[in-house]
This record gives sequence, structure tokens and C-alpha cells, in this order.
Amino acid sequence: MIQGNFLQTNNQSVKAKLISSVRESIPKAFATTKWLLSIMIPVSFAVLLLNYTGVLAVISGYLAPVFELIGLPGESAFVLLTSIFTNIYTAIAIITSLELEGRVVTILAAMCLVSHGFIVETTVLKKTGSSAIRMLLVRLMGSFAIGIFLNWALPTDLVHSQTHVLVQKESFNVMFVDWAWSSILLSFKVIVLITLLMILQRILEVFGVIKLLSKILAPLQIVMGLPESTSFSWIVANTLGLAYGSAIMIEQVEEGKMTKSEADLLNHHIAISHSQLEDPLLFVAIGVPLAWLIIPRLLLGIIVVWICRLERFLRSL
Repeated sequence: MIQGNFLQTNNQSVKAKLISSVRESIPKAFATTKWLLSIMIPVSFAVLLLNYTGVLAVISGYLAPVFELIGLPGESAFVLLTSIFTNIYTAIAIITSLELEGRVVTILAAMCLVSHGFIVETTVLKKTGSSAIRMLLVRLMGSFAIGIFLNWALPTDLVHSQTHVLVQKESFNVMFVDWAWSSILLSFKVIVLITLLMILQRILEVFGVIKLLSKILAPLQIVMGLPESTSFSWIVANTLGLAYGSAIMIEQVEEGKMTKSEADLLNHHIAISHSQLEDPLLFVAIGVPLAWLIIPRLLLGIIVVWICRLERFLRSL
């Protein structure tokens, strides 16, 4: 009887903790979702206008010589620039519409994985404690560093799947309808994912799972030069990315679970190496080797953190 009462009390305690976690998480999720969508929707519409008016294409023309210096064709500029202002999906659509050899596609894919969604993701990095200008420079320089390295390291016999899409000039009405529908779907996805993620994070915290994950990842964190307090945010950034993972990272800083100095170190890493699941697999679907998309970014992210730590050490002298 005593054991039965204990089990019943324990089950009620677990249920109460779960209900409390949900109640505490929903308001935070709503606030973060509202903030994130207030940035994403206007930015995506601005890009729609830039693309329709041909401004992106003009700017890409001026940047083409820079890409030719690192062994890439001039049209690569348009691919990366589109990625910077939009997302991976748009970059892939453009890549598959161009007749590029396999190694060029691989290089561009890796560069786009570092440099995409600048406005939204840089806003997230800034809100968690980093300089927006510094993060932009880190991502741009990191993107070209990976491009230069891969241009040197990649073999010349990579095979790229021949998927070509004909790019046509659509009317503004068609483009606007497509944008509006994609924005609705995006909003729904953001609301659902962030709400579920915030609830999951709170449950893991209440039941001590986050502390366990931190201990398990401690050796890896040491190698990467990251504080133990950043372990959960590191997991979130590398599985869900910066935009969808922003709720957790912002919450960790605002509640003092991670200082802004610690978050800044993490940001130097995830500015280069984040979303290591979904985004690389999108490029794998068009024939890009997975290893070249993950390993160089991870290693460069580690290097950038240690450079940042060295910089801090020298400043303290």
C-alpha cells in the first residue's frame, strides 16, 4: 500500500512538472515567435522586391570578378548573394538552374551553408551577445576561407547530378502569391517548432537532462574551446539552426544560464558551423558529398573560437 501511494504521488509529481513546463514555456515561445517573424517577413518581402527589380543580379555582376579570383565562375556571385539575403532553398533552386561542374557546386554549397540568411541570423547572434558587424565579417571571411580551401582540396572528378531548372521571369503577381503562401507556411512552421522546442527545453531542464548532456559533451566542448554552459545551445544550433534555435539561445542568456561572454564564444562557432542536419542534406539531394559540407565548417568553427580566445587573452595582458 505504501509503495502504491508512493508511485501514485510520484506520477502526480511528474504530471505536475510536465503541465508546469508547458504553462511556463508558451508565453516565452509566443514572445520569441513574434519577434522572429517581425524580422523574417519584412526581410523576405524586401528580398522579393530586390529580386523582381533585378537589383540582386546587378550587384552580383559587380562581385563576379572576386569569385573568379578563387577559381569559381562569375555566376557564383549571384548564388552566394541570393543565399545571403534569403535561404538555402533559394540558393539550391538557382544552383540547379546553372550548368556547373560538381566541384563548383560543392564549393558553393559549403559557402552558402556558412553565408545564408544574414539579416535574420545575425539579429539572433546580436541578441545573444555578439557584435552584428563582427558576426557578418566572421561569416563572410569564413565563407571565402572555406571556398578557397575546397577549391584547393577537392578532386576534379566529383560528379554532380544533372538537375537543371529553367529560370523564367515571372510577373510580380505570381511572385507575390508564391511569397505570401511560403510566408504563411513559414510562420506556421516557426510557431509550431519554437513552441515545441521551448516546451522540450523546459522539460529537459526540470528533469535534469540538460545537466547530463552538458557532462557528456564536456570533453568535446573543451576541444572546441567552448564553456560547458553552451552545450545545450550548441546542440540546438547544430540540429535546428540559428533561426529556429533562437528561442533557446536567447532564453539561456536572458535567464543567466549562459553569460553574454560565453554566448559570444558560442556565436563565433555557430556563425560558421550550424544546422548540420537539414541544410547539408538538402544539398546531398542534388548530389553534393556530405563530408565536404560538414567537416570543413566544424573545423573552421573550432579554429575561429580559439582565435577569439587568443584575442581575448592578448587583450587581457
